[in-house]
Formats: sequence, structure tokens, C-alpha cells
Amino acid sequence: MNGILLALQFFTSIPIRNELPMERRHVTAMYGALPFVGALIGLAMFASIWLSDWLGFGALLTAVLTLTVGIALTGGLHLDGVADTSDAYFSYRDQQRRHEILADPRIGAFGTLGLIVFILLKFALLQELIAGNHVDLIFLIAVPFFARGAMVLYFVLTKPAKTNGMAYFFLEKLNRGPLIGWTIVWMAGGLIAIAIVLESIVLPIGIAGVIVLALLLYRSWTIRNFGGVTGDLSGAFIEGMEVVLWIAVLSWL
Repeated sequence: MNGILLALQFFTSIPIRNELPMERRHVTAMYGALPFVGALIGLAMFASIWLSDWLGFGALLTAVLTLTVGIALTGGLHLDGVADTSDAYFSYRDQQRRHEILADPRIGAFGTLGLIVFILLKFALLQELIAGNHVDLIFLIAVPFFARGAMVLYFVLTKPAKTNGMAYFFLEKLNRGPLIGWTIVWMAGGLIAIAIVLESIVLPIGIAGVIVLALLLYRSWTIRNFGGVTGDLSGAFIEGMEVVLWIAVLSWL
């Protein structure tokens, strides 16, 4: 239970004001619960689409409201990672200077552009989904679930970029082996569930391939350009993974 509460406290805007324990097992459970937090966010977005349809809203307004629900529930945390990562990478400075930019709460021109691009991409993908009558609960839950599951694997399998900060703190407290096994088992279960519902293995295989490829490429890119993983890079990964997975789902549909 503490793992779920910690995941809600650190990765959503839901107000969990209790002071929760942060021992190794609790932090490990927090990351183990993260994909399910994503599923809850997807469920809330599905509810927004359903309510908008019931109220007679068009696809455009429905997409805006649904995107707003997703952003509100995360508190813009992952989009902040997109902005900081964009500012740092496109500064074309050395790694030390990039880390300083990541830590800077201010947003620059490239961060603003990164935010605009990602928000427009997610809006366009949601609008395509809604306008094409492809709103299905399993997809709304699966995309944020798999995006966060993939982030957990990326986070655990990548060395910290620096010896301070939240990413380093959490990595030092994780039981990596059990967490990797837990995450892979649940993600495999999710793929099997999709195959059963759709009565096809094409999309589950495609999703698995997209996740593995994106994880490997992003991990290599972050190590080369930042020296490893940080909290901002992890947030940017979630946003990017959701975009890529929505493209895969809509291409299949």
C-alpha cells in the first residue's frame, strides 16, 4: 500500500500529504506500482472522453479536455522533463553544463519549443483516436501503463548521470532484480491481455518491439549526451514513449 501511495505522491498531482516511509522495500514498491498509476491516469482520460461524448462535445474539444486531464493528473511533471531535456540537449554544451541546465527551474526557447511539439503531438493523436471512433478502454489504459513500465526498466538499467539528485537517491534504494522481474511479468501480462481482447498478436508484438527499440535507443542517447539517467530524462522518456505507442496503436487501427 505504501508503494502505491508513494507513486501517487511523487508521480501525480494527487495530494498525498502523509509522511511515508522511504526504505528500500518501499521505494522498490513505488516503482513497481508506477505502471498501475499510469493505468489509473488512462482510466481517468477514458472517463473524460466518455463524459465529453455524453455531453455532445466534438472530437476537437474532447481531445483538448482529455489532454488537460492527463496533464493535470501528472501535474505537468513529465512535460517539465521534456522542457528541461530540450533546453539542455540543444544548448550543445558539455555534460556538466547540460546538468546545470537540467537543474535550472527556468525554461528557455528550446524547452518551450519542446513543450509545444509534444503537446501538439499528443493532442493530434488523441483527436485522431476520437474522430476515428477508436476510443477503447484497453488502449487508454495500455499506453500510459506500458510507457511507465518501460520507464522503470530504463531507469533501473541505466547508471545515474550524477552522484546526487533524486534519481541517484532512488537508484541507491532499489532492489533492482525483483523490480525488473516484476515489471517484465506485468508488461507481458498486459500484452497477453491485449492479444486476447483483440484476438490478434500483431499489435502486442508491435508494442513489444517499439518498447524494446525505444528503450535501447533512448538509453544509449542519454548515456552519450548526459552520462546516464536523471529525473528529467525519465519524465521525458514517459512522454516520448506515450507518443510512440499512440502512433503504433493508431497505425494498427
